[in-house]
Parts: sequence; structure tokens; C-alpha cells
Amino acid sequence: MTKADIVDEISKSTGLTKIETKAVVDGVFSSIINAITSGKRIELRGFGVFKHKSRKPRMARNPKSGELVPLETRFVPVFKPSPEFLNKVNESLKTQG
Repeated sequence: MTKADIVDEISKSTGLTKIETKAVVDGVFSSIINAITSGKRIELRGFGVFKHKSRKPRMARNPKSGELVPLETRFVPVFKPSPEFLNKVNESLKTQG
């Protein structure tokens, strides 16, 4: 599913135009990105938590040349789904399986 598909689905269910819906979806994504880059944690009850994690510095290997490459400390965004979300996914996929 792409962002355009999400916009279409929300637009149909809310009665908003696609342009209005796209602005809202872009705004939500932008807010999440801005919060994570500011070091904040976003908790959406019944959906999950967005936050960042720190990765320790380490030595990696260039797969093409085999050369060792030092990686500095870095931060990555992570998402942890809520138990309700996990249960819905599991129940739905079990019935399809």
C-alpha cells in the first residue's frame, strides 16, 4: 500500500477531497518525523509507539571490497506496535492462512 492508496482510502471514508486528505496525511507524517528528529517519543494508543534508538559505533565491512569501515554512533527510527494492533494482525492473518 502506498501513500496515494492511503489518501484514497481515507478520502472515500471521510468525504474529504483527495487534496485535503493528502495535506492531512503529509501533516501527520511530517509531525512524526519532526518529533523523532527532536528526540521525542510518539505514543498512539491502540496503534503503537514511534521513537529513536541509538546504535553503538562499530567496525563494519564493505561487502564489495572486504575493507573494514568504521561506523560512528547513529540513531534510527523504530516503531513498536501496540498489543491491540498485534492481536488484530495475528487474528486476521490466521483466518486468511
